[in-house]
Amino acid sequence: MKLQPWMFAATSLVLASASGCGSDPTGEGVGEAGADGISTLASLGTDGGEVGSQDGDGDGDGDGGPKLDLGNIDAMGGGDCEGQGGGGIPGESYSYIWISNSPDGTVSKINTETGIEEARYRAAPGVGDPSRTSVNLLGDAVVVDRSGGIAKIAVTEERCVDVNNNGVIDTSGGAGDVRAWGADECVLWHVPLNASGAFGPRPVAWEGTTENGCAAPNPRVWVGYRDAEFGRFHRLNGNTGETEDLVSVPWPGASYGPYGGATDKNGDFWVLGWSTGPLVRINGDNLGYKVYQIPSPPSGSMHTYGMALDADGDPWIVGASTVHHFDAATEQWDFIEVPGGSMRGIMVDAEGRAWAANNGTSRLVEIDTVTKTLTNADVPLPGSVTPVGISIDSDGKVWVVDQGASMAFKLDPDTYQIELTVSGLISPYTYSDMTGAGLGLVTFPPTR
Repeated sequence: MKLQPWMFAATSLVLASASGCGSDPTGEGVGEAGADGISTLASLGTDGGEVGSQDGDGDGDGDGGPKLDLGNIDAMGGGDCEGQGGGGIPGESYSYIWISNSPDGTVSKINTETGIEEARYRAAPGVGDPSRTSVNLLGDAVVVDRSGGIAKIAVTEERCVDVNNNGVIDTSGGAGDVRAWGADECVLWHVPLNASGAFGPRPVAWEGTTENGCAAPNPRVWVGYRDAEFGRFHRLNGNTGETEDLVSVPWPGASYGPYGGATDKNGDFWVLGWSTGPLVRINGDNLGYKVYQIPSPPSGSMHTYGMALDADGDPWIVGASTVHHFDAATEQWDFIEVPGGSMRGIMVDAEGRAWAANNGTSRLVEIDTVTKTLTNADVPLPGSVTPVGISIDSDGKVWVVDQGASMAFKLDPDTYQIELTVSGLISPYTYSDMTGAGLGLVTFPPTR
């Protein structure tokens, strides 16, 4: 297989600047592809200047505008998107869920149709502490390591790189086949980030960029962490991992840095803070940002934790016993109370149903995002111990990642029946867009 250009050393890091907002002053260099075969960038600096301001526009052009009517569109939104697929979009040729085995420092690639774990990869050069994963419209994934880094993994061998030129792709063949760091040729690049622990990188999301109704060949990916009093948000080149943009946002004094993130159809990056917020919107065009303080709900019970976007790009936030909805067009809040709730992850499906993991009962919560009402606060999940993450696969089935049970469950959203379970995971802690369905939902919203 032909070596790809991003595997070779680069001599400089090209930094894009925001119009009227100055440029990124960090001047980070690009490291050479090491002996391990993985392209690794120099550690990203923490002295980046602030881009934009709290008073910046940050609201994205086209808010409230009409969505594209994509009706019977296929995997990538068009009838001639050869070789594309993934991201949890109906009609794709494959669908995987990527789940981090946090204390093990690995990430599992699981076929959502069969429940078979087809590969397991190291997430970092050291022990690592992976958590969030994000999947682009092509099906490729990134995994964020809370001890300080982000890595990209190719979904198919055709996109992997035969680094040792032996004519085959040396890569994991299942849960029991974890290659040493640098020995798996489907791990394409790794970027160290200068933050760890509570301040370490967490929010991560690919952009849903398209060309002629198909996924663009080189989407970018956002990742964020906390650096002292600032949240630092890097937009990386998807092929190389190089920083193209850096946005710095003053961050409140909570015990964690930025916690969750998602991108909308405009390419804006939404970020949530832990416990009390805030909610931040970074404009994907001009890199201005706007900070929204989350008001206390009527119940007074507030603990922000998980976030997802619906088909309109509106954020839905859960934590404690309250579901928060933010209308991006009017900038108004709605609240839905869930008695006895202690919610973690949330995801919205194509039918407009939001699913949240409830640690308080080890069950699921179902919300109607159209009517903004509680549909079911007690969806059974037999065998669950500590449900953390929620994702949707390409068939619209609900996946639940259970940290306490070290399992994943696949649930029929109409009958509530468990269709399959995946065991053998190791204290999995992932509640981001693990399949890419969330990105597919906002990029190709369903016809209503």
